This record gives sequence, C-alpha cells and structure tokens, in this order.
Amino acid sequence: MVPNFTISFILLLLSASIPTIYAQQKEAKNFDISGIIEDENGEVLKGANITASNLNQSKSTQSDSEGKYQIKNLQRGVFLLEIRKGDFIAHHQIAVNPENLHHNITINTSENELDEVHLRADSFKTKMEKKGFALNVVETGEASIRNIQTNELLNTTVGVKIRQNGGLGSRAEYSLNGLSGSAVRIFIDGIPISTFGSSYNLNSIPPSMIERIEVYKGVVPGHLADDALGGAINIVLNKQSDKNINASVSYGSFNTFQANVNGLYRFDNSGFTVKASAFHNYSDNDYEVSGRSIVVTGLGGQQTPITARRFNDAYRSTGGTVQVGYTDVKWADQFFVGFTGSDDYKEVQHGAFMTIMPYEGRFLESDASLANLTYQKEDLFTPGLDVNVTGYYGKRNRQVNDTVPWAYSWNGERAIDFRGNEYKYTWGSQQEGGPTLAKINRNVASIRTGVAYAISDNHTILANHVYSGIDREDSDKLQSVLENTFVGTRDLNKNILSITYELNAFNDRLKTNLFGKYYQQKSISVDPEIQRNPDGSSEIVDDVVSSNKKYEGYGFAASYELSPTITLLASAEKAVRLPNETEIFGNDGDNVVANASINPEQSNNYNLGVKLGTFNFKKHQFNASTNLFTRNIKDRIGLPIETSLNVDEELIVYVNQGSGTSKGIDAQLGYTYNNNFGLNFNISRFDLKIENRGVEIDVPNTPFFTMNGNLRYSIKNLIQKNSMLNLFYTMYFTDEFSYLVPQGSNTVGDDFFKVPQQLAQDLGLSYTFPNQNFVMSFDVKNIFNKPVYDNLSVQKPGRAFYLKLNYSINKF
Repeated sequence: MVPNFTISFILLLLSASIPTIYAQQKEAKNFDISGIIEDENGEVLKGANITASNLNQSKSTQSDSEGKYQIKNLQRGVFLLEIRKGDFIAHHQIAVNPENLHHNITINTSENELDEVHLRADSFKTKMEKKGFALNVVETGEASIRNIQTNELLNTTVGVKIRQNGGLGSRAEYSLNGLSGSAVRIFIDGIPISTFGSSYNLNSIPPSMIERIEVYKGVVPGHLADDALGGAINIVLNKQSDKNINASVSYGSFNTFQANVNGLYRFDNSGFTVKASAFHNYSDNDYEVSGRSIVVTGLGGQQTPITARRFNDAYRSTGGTVQVGYTDVKWADQFFVGFTGSDDYKEVQHGAFMTIMPYEGRFLESDASLANLTYQKEDLFTPGLDVNVTGYYGKRNRQVNDTVPWAYSWNGERAIDFRGNEYKYTWGSQQEGGPTLAKINRNVASIRTGVAYAISDNHTILANHVYSGIDREDSDKLQSVLENTFVGTRDLNKNILSITYELNAFNDRLKTNLFGKYYQQKSISVDPEIQRNPDGSSEIVDDVVSSNKKYEGYGFAASYELSPTITLLASAEKAVRLPNETEIFGNDGDNVVANASINPEQSNNYNLGVKLGTFNFKKHQFNASTNLFTRNIKDRIGLPIETSLNVDEELIVYVNQGSGTSKGIDAQLGYTYNNNFGLNFNISRFDLKIENRGVEIDVPNTPFFTMNGNLRYSIKNLIQKNSMLNLFYTMYFTDEFSYLVPQGSNTVGDDFFKVPQQLAQDLGLSYTFPNQNFVMSFDVKNIFNKPVYDNLSVQKPGRAFYLKLNYSINKF
C-alpha cells in the first residue's frame, strides 16, 4: 500500500510546480472587487460579511476596521453580492468585467433596507440546495460564537440524528434518514475523516473554522467519490485568503474546558500564505446517571438503586494544523504543504451497555501525525479547466490499557461478592480476555483528485478519484516475546472513481447531474502461526485471509424551477458501501470483534422533494422544504439482531443483518420577522425494516421519529451602541424506541429494553460588543435536567452550564 501511494505523492509534488511554467505565459483572467461599507449615517461598518457568488464561484471576506473589503480572483460574469451584518442581510447584483471593480455599499441598518432597489436573488446556500440533491447546507455564523459543538449543530439539521455514547469525546454515529454508522461518510474538504483517527473528529473542529457543512441524504454527488450508502457530511473549512485570527475559550459543567485558535497571514506582494489552527478539549464527564443498571450490590447480592457520578470517563484531546504555501497567484488559487497532529486520552466507563459493574482504570490513548498537500487552480492551461488535489500521508496509533483485575460498583468502590468479599475477575482484567496493552499502529494515506472541464456555460464534465489505504499492525506489550515477534498485519486499500456530467438548460431552470462510480477494495489479513511438521519439527507460517471486491454504481440528480420560489427536486442512486477497517479487522478499544467474512452493503436510494421560498411579505420571510425518500437495502451492515437471551453486554460485532427497506419523509420550515426574530423547525419520520430469519422486523436501536426546533431573538444597541444581544432556544425531541427486538408475541418484559420518549431543551445568549471583535456567550444545556439517551440506552449528560469568550481580528 505505502509504496504505491508514496510514488503518487512524489509525482503530485513534482506536478504541482508545472503550472508555473504555463501560467506565466498566460494573461490574467481573474479580477478583484473592493470598496467601503457604510451605514445610513456615513459611518463605516466593521466586521460585515460579504460573499460574491454565482453558479461557478463563491468567495467571502469581511470588512476591516475602516470598513474596507476586497474579494480577489473572480472570473468574468454576473455575481450576487450578499452583505451580512449581525441579523441584517442585503443583496447587490454586480457585473465583473475585464477590469478590477470598485463598489461602495451603503446600507440602512435602522430600517433594514438597501439604498437602492432590492434584488430577488438566491444566496450561495440556496443555489446549492436547488441542484437536485437532497441537500442541506448548514451555515456556521451563529454557532461559531456560541458554546455549540459541530455535532450539536448537525443534530438540529433536518433528517440528521447524532447518536453519541455519553459526553464529550465519546464515540458518535451519524444517522441520515435512518441509515447510520459507516453508511454515512464524513469528509473534511472531501477527505474521509477516518484518515485522521479518533483524536481529530467533528467535536475537535470548532464552527469558527468551518465555512459551511454540506449534508447529502441518500444520494452523494460524484465529486465526493466515496462508498457512502446513506449519505455524506462534508465539512468545508474556511479558505479565506484575507489576514485574520480567531480565538475562543470556554468553561463549563463537569470541569469542561475548550480552547481553539486559528489564523491566516498572507503577504500581498508574493502571495505567500501561512495558516494555522490549534485546539484543546478536556472534560471530567462526571455527570450523574441513574436507572436500572446503576446499582450497588451488597451482602447476599442485594442490589440498591442509586444516582451515581461517572468516575472513569475523563477525556482530553489536543491537536493542530500548520500549512504554508501560496494563495491567489497566477499558477495556483491555493497551494499548501503542511502537517496535522493530534492526540487524545479517553477513559472507558463501561462496555457497549451500561452494566451494573462499570470499569475503573480502563482507558484509550490515540495519536496521529499526517503530512498534507493541497493544490487548487481554476482555468488551468485553458479556460474552464479546474483541478483540485488534496492528499494526506502519515501515522495513526491507538492503545487500550486494561490491567485492573478488580470489579467496581457505581459508587466508585470495589464491588463485593455474595459473602461481602471484594470481587476480583479470574481472567485478570475488567473486560474478558485478560489484561491488555493492545496497540494498533497504522500507516495511513488518502489522496483525492478532481478535474472539471466546462465545455460551455451549460455543459460540464467532472472526473474524481479517491484512494484510501491503511497498513495496520497489532501488538500487545503484555503478550510473550514470541507473540510480539510474530505480530499480525492488516492492510486495507480502496479506490473509488467517478465520472459526472452536468447540464443546465432553459435559462438555468433545469439542472441535471448524471454520474457513475467504480468501487474497488482489497483487504489482507496476515497472522503468523506455528505449524507442526510430520517429522516433529516446527515452523512459522502465515495464515493469510484476503479479498478483492469490485462494484459499480450510478445515479442522477435533477431540479426544475417552476418559479423563483418553487423548485422540484429528484435524485436516485445505486449505492455501495464497502465494510470499513473496524468492521473487518475489529477494534479492542471500541469493544469490536473482527469479522473478515462481512460483505459490502448495497442500496437503491430515491428522493423526491420540493423547495418553497423565500416568500417575502412586508417584514415577514418564509421558506419551507420537504423530501420523500426510500432506501432498498441489501446485506445491511449493523449489530446482530439480538434478544435479551443472546446479547453480549461488553463486546459487539458487525454483521450483515439482511435485506430491508427504509422509507419516510422529512420537512423543515423557516420564518423570520424584521430580521430580529427567527424560527426554524424540522421533523423526520421513517420506518426501517429488515427481513431476519424470514420475519420482517423493525431494526432495533433506531429512533424513527424526531423533531428539532430553535428560536432566535436579537436586540440591537443594548447597553452600548452598535452592540447586539442574541437570545436562543433549542429543542430536541426523540420518540420512544427499543434497542432490542421484541421476543415473540409475548411482550411481557419488553419495556425493559425501551428507550423512553425524550425532550431536551437548551437556552443561550450571546453579546457582541460594539467593536464586533469580542463576543461573550452563555449556554444552558438540557435546562430541565431530563434523562437523555442515544445508543443502546447509554445515558448522556444532564443540565450543564457553559461560558464562552470569542475574540477575532479580521484585518491586520
């Protein structure tokens, strides 16, 4: 695996310099717009967000302390200029011709009107959502200044459900319209997040570093070229080339501390650019839990229910990225080489379920060190030819530490047996299998290459390829010298290629996207073992298990604008999801057993939706959308369909559950009044059935009905002029569901395995000071302290309080 990728990486580094030779012979074809933003009184506006966008480009910036803004390297054409200041939003339409454009902007902040005719135009977010895919674009402006994690932001998105095993740092699964786990792929700028390991996840990336989040449900476009069966979430990081720095720090309940800083500096004359980001998270996660498994066992085996604090669940993660290169130069829009490093420490309180005997002293440690390369260029060699290459290569390690032989109770003390003696596990560790310092060392690589060529304004062809490779070696310091001398290796290599054709017709009212995908995955598992020969001698031989699977997929997305405010959308895909490393090779850290015989899962996905709005009536604005969906699944990958008679409370294994169908509907509604009051509400309802042993059953451990809503109210000029106070309310509703299959017609005792109906509510506020650089926010999570559960009835944190300070400099 590694040699092939290394050669590709070297060729990529060499080829990245080639554009310089050609670009110097070309005449510049990109132009800049700049100007000053003022209010109705002639006072300059600092920190206003300005985005120039059309179907082909979207670039953003912010006004500096003098109200000046500049957006560089725009192609010739008509652009929508969107101006945001607090809750104010306005639009200008401008034409970029063969010269730089100076365009001053004056806005009436008191009446929320432009000083010129207000144009009906779609924002970049709306344009993306009208391309035919079942797509939601999540903007991060408000979340970036509040105590909101990226996962929390996603959890309020229609059709999305985050399934997390506890507090900060616990394992999370992402469910889109009922399909979850690895059926949903997560990307950071198109690179699979699995490349970075557990120490660099969505909770490690603050919303302030994110430009937008793209959520594709069911049908995934070719440019993300991966084996996503149920959808994909693509985190698009900020790529502004303006000088800026942003830092934040927060502290709250359960001794939770989080800090992050990110910044960029560009030398205007040369285009040389340096950007960096860093984060640190820590939490004791010592929140209270209760329920049927939270007991203390006394003499005679008497079990007494208690309310206990988790005592072995602390989490810490630290990491960062540094990149150097060039931006907005003739030979590259972006060229960076850099390094990403991270590590984390996570204590493990229990196995897959919350059992009556939790763990003490069991923990995981992870780290990752990755070199990275990024190259992007529009109009390379010839107008209309765009190239985008991103690559990562490095090491990722993880170790499990479980050497404590004593059993513990939920009061944090050693458990006692029937006679009152302290109980000790005969196998010498808290998880069956014996003491372990199991370590997994990985060499990892991922490279994504995309080429797009616009034949004309209405026809575009795209080709994308992604390679991912893992070279894994397992060892354990507590094993014998002989066992560690002949350790097993695990290799997993994946190639996915896609070809896409895009057509815009009827004055852009009809948009179509046709794509085909080719999937190839090779896995090799090698375990040395001692073999006895007929003559009595011994030799070491390799037990090799390998597979090489190839599949094809295809799909389309289409949209048609009946009017500027009514758009019909349809999409379909034959999707393939290849089993991942954990499902094939297992992972002791997550209590997952290997299953080398697991098959890929396949699905025929269909979406049919309509997007309405935005409708404007005086100071009122409305928008709505809905999507009908169905997924016909073959060989679904998931946990075994179990009853209480065969469930393993500590270990899990992924299997092919069978074939089934998911179908349902989701819808969302948005409303704003005078740009001061905002309401968003969404609902998702579906069923997910699998045929198991000839009987069709509801898939367990799956919430079928969810609702989310949030309110926002803004108060301007409170205490100080040009300040802003925002008040927030958020609710999350999850209907009752069972995490095990009912046991036949006799339903007595089934309630024991049901997760009750849940309604969690949050409150928050943020205060932006007049200079727009400093924001203070305060949030209360789960204000009524209701029990909240996700995977396998594992309880999540109750009421919590958080204070956050955010400081940013947009120009210096």
